[in-house]
Amino acid sequence: MFHYICETCGAQYSARQTPPDECRICMDERQYVRAGGQKWTTLDVIRLSHHNRFETLEPGLVGIITEPGFAIGQRPLLLQAKGPQVIGKNILWDCNSLIDGQTIATVKALGGLSAVAVSHPHFYDSMVEWSQAFGGIAIYIHAEDREWVTRPDKAIIYWDGPAYELAAGVTLVRCGGHFEGSAVLHWAGGAGGKGALFTADTIHVAADREHVSFMRSFPNLIPLSSKKVECVLHAVEPYTFDRIYGGWPDRVILEGAKPAVKQSAERYLNAISD
Repeated sequence: MFHYICETCGAQYSARQTPPDECRICMDERQYVRAGGQKWTTLDVIRLSHHNRFETLEPGLVGIITEPGFAIGQRPLLLQAKGPQVIGKNILWDCNSLIDGQTIATVKALGGLSAVAVSHPHFYDSMVEWSQAFGGIAIYIHAEDREWVTRPDKAIIYWDGPAYELAAGVTLVRCGGHFEGSAVLHWAGGAGGKGALFTADTIHVAADREHVSFMRSFPNLIPLSSKKVECVLHAVEPYTFDRIYGGWPDRVILEGAKPAVKQSAERYLNAISD
């Protein structure tokens, strides 16, 4: 029995003897199947050719980058309990497919791991493997995205409602938009106490690192409706943040992030209007 991993999106599936016929996440209109067709691998195979690199982004925050890149290539973030205004938990924001002995040792040296929180289905990856590696810690996923979980596990907590406080100064915020349960994480102590938002695809940092955008599907170029964009804006309005960490290493707005979100939304809404 193997926990097969989709090579396109990185999602790991429940144990089975043979690979699934298709990846249901990739078959959705927000994702895609590569031109060569559906392909599968396993964690043991990935470990033979890939490793995780750890990069300190600011005090209390470490990025985890898989090299060479695999699947979507997102960067999970490790928020340390010793960081400003974080009490009691080291939290992994979003996930990747690769976890190995060296990764576990490095995370333990950084204080271990007490919880995993995932923004949306495209970043579920090997979240259950991460949980089990640290003693079956909780995985937080918004209840609206329950149907997309490819490897159900008792560690998964399906939180509901508009927000969920993971620890002091650390709050999950449901924005919707990209997926119904798409969430961001607000870290009150980030950016030197000015606040930081971890946004993944929900509020996507543009290539100029001065603006953001909003899409139902990025690879297939399906925009969000004005109503859904306005819901995203409404969800993050109560929170103070000067910095945004997007889902990839080069997608960061270092300062002025909250007005950048508002201005970008106005630009987006104007572009899709009549």
